[in-house]
Amino acid sequence: MATYQEFIQQNEDRDGVRFSWNLWPSSRLEATRLVVPVSCLFTPLKERPDLPPVQYEPVLCSRANCKAVLNPLCQVDYRAKIWACNFCFQRNPTYNNSHICRRTTYIPRGPPNPLIFLYVVDTCLEEEDLQALKESLQMSLSLLPPNALVGLITFGRMVQVHELSCEGIAKSYVFRGTKELSSKQIQEMLGLTNPSASGPQGRPAAPQDPAVTCRFLQPVHKVDMNLTDLLGELQRDPWPVPQGKRPLRSTGIALSIAVGLLEGTFPNTGARVMMFMGGPPTQGPGMVVGDELKTPIRSWHDITKDNARHLKKATKYYDALANRAAVNGHSIDIYACALDQTGLLEMKCLSNLTGGHIAMGDSFNTSLFKQTFQRVFSKDHNGEFRMAFGGTLEVSTSRELKVSGAIGPCVSLNAKGPCISENEVGVGGTTQWKICSLSPSTTLVLYFEVVNQHNAPIPQGGRGAVQFVTQYQHSNTQRRIRVTTVARNWADAQSQIQHIESSFDQEASAVIMARLGVFRAESEEGPDVLRWLDRQLIRLCQKFGQFNKDDPTSFKLSESLSLYPQFMFHLRRSPFLQVFNNSPDECSYYRHHFVCQNLTQSLIMIQPILYSYSFHGPPEPVLLDSGSILPDRILLMDTFFQLVIYHGETIAQWRKAGYQEQPEYENFKHLLVAPVDDAQEILQTRFPMPRYIDTEHGGSQARFLLSKVNPSQTHNNLYSWGQETGAPILTDDVSLQVFMDHLKKLAVSSAT
Repeated sequence: MATYQEFIQQNEDRDGVRFSWNLWPSSRLEATRLVVPVSCLFTPLKERPDLPPVQYEPVLCSRANCKAVLNPLCQVDYRAKIWACNFCFQRNPTYNNSHICRRTTYIPRGPPNPLIFLYVVDTCLEEEDLQALKESLQMSLSLLPPNALVGLITFGRMVQVHELSCEGIAKSYVFRGTKELSSKQIQEMLGLTNPSASGPQGRPAAPQDPAVTCRFLQPVHKVDMNLTDLLGELQRDPWPVPQGKRPLRSTGIALSIAVGLLEGTFPNTGARVMMFMGGPPTQGPGMVVGDELKTPIRSWHDITKDNARHLKKATKYYDALANRAAVNGHSIDIYACALDQTGLLEMKCLSNLTGGHIAMGDSFNTSLFKQTFQRVFSKDHNGEFRMAFGGTLEVSTSRELKVSGAIGPCVSLNAKGPCISENEVGVGGTTQWKICSLSPSTTLVLYFEVVNQHNAPIPQGGRGAVQFVTQYQHSNTQRRIRVTTVARNWADAQSQIQHIESSFDQEASAVIMARLGVFRAESEEGPDVLRWLDRQLIRLCQKFGQFNKDDPTSFKLSESLSLYPQFMFHLRRSPFLQVFNNSPDECSYYRHHFVCQNLTQSLIMIQPILYSYSFHGPPEPVLLDSGSILPDRILLMDTFFQLVIYHGETIAQWRKAGYQEQPEYENFKHLLVAPVDDAQEILQTRFPMPRYIDTEHGGSQARFLLSKVNPSQTHNNLYSWGQETGAPILTDDVSLQVFMDHLKKLAVSSAT
């Protein structure tokens, strides 16, 4: 018989689903007492090479307000050719012997949609940076499919929309960077409306109209040479920048034109706006900071004191653009490379709501940017892009369950139905969400509410079911529908509480609660979010801990919950909830990636992985603790965003003395190389590419490691420790031990 751990792993591998609880309490009252809601992590496009798509439409339930898809949990009468829907129990007369399994990808008939890439390029860059960016963009053209459509908008003080159909002559439409334009005005100015249409304003031309697509969005195979030359000839913004001033950068208008252009030519079609910027927007709608260098860009201190004068207006402006793009299935990537902040705090919704990427670096002329950008175009085992466009997710549930909401790179489609909960969590009030851009690692969290009443027991052996229907445009231009149907058993929490406890997935639950915390942190004060997380943890420990009242030493958690408190400890210290030492832009960047990554990567972000290298054997995972920092060890720490190689004091001295160059110390040379080789493996596959940091005892960048490890030894308790047991950390943060002691005390207290 499989353990719950094996069951959880098998279900994730097969369905791309991880539930917080794998036995569900059979009443609303008991579900609320579990503290962690019935919820799941869902990866819609989890790769399954063993499940090729089938070439027909899914079979739908005939009831108008159900429309669930035929799946293996339905009862099928093969002789009578009738199947009963497992969500609404409707008996459906038509059944065509379709192939059915828990996770099926369908290819319905329909016209193919083109892939569309619109580059929006900042020209207010240093010469070296601009040259590197131009080379990266030229390289990307060679990675696009020949029939993909591509367009180019450049911006500085003015915004230029480039015509790509002009042979031998560069022609562009120039817009002022300070004047806000409506979508209709943009389309009229670009000649995208049909003047012969009725009404004074005309109407947008049809998406497939070649007269439209040939001017601004052209197939790569037609304009490859032209566009390569055009990019190569791009010059820095010609407007002079006086001493003590920032360049005038019209980012807001450039994005508005990009969104308006796609709205007018390809509404409701998957498309990707890729924006590259080397500094903050400094003029026009969406400006984040003025052009005076003596006025610094807003900090957390300014925001707290309500001293960030452009913040609210800029955020509102970009939020409106993001929603317009999302409605049409257009995603927006932001590639921001600068030494100072660039306005990601205000602009984050552009990518957060549309499933776009955010990449952040110091310069476009670094391998960090170049390789991250190249990985956007990575391909799967069939040689096709690992990206999908214009997706929608629809969730159906059995009657005892309702959908509270979702947290991830999505927006609500406001689809009403019988399985919507009144208690909204995240983006709620709907059963359908738009996900404009998806990759195989894109993961949403779905929150559910058990609505079955306490006095109406579910029959023994009953199962609750959830169906996820993801429709999307595949990178080969086909429309696809992926259907995933899962079920879990109901259990009576009065008599089967230990079984429910054993079914707890602590890793999934840590990520699920962390997403909820990060979602709340966007609208609530940091300390309030931490207090809320602490209360939830204390309640969970009170519910499932074994203890004698008012005796902290008697407190124990079962194996299925034993790691959960330490995940919460590291989450509290993470950049997702702690803004100290991180700029507003950095926090936005970290949170963006946290709310769209899969479980494995999310756990690394919450609790980084630490490996120790020594002469005594192969590398081994060690505790993320200051006690692991030893003089004769090399440590490799993976935080997802950084890869840190840390050389202990003795190792650093030997390296400085050059022992690795001497033949008799070849084993030392191998020891130095081992963590570098392991780091390279991670660097070659991770998206976005992590920052690589090589440091040593006493080095300034050792702070990246010291700020993450559990400070079990600090300058305050140093003398109570023996020698050579680790490195003391200069911090006032509490250690995991102190945190656990407080948690036990509060959990067993009669007063709480």
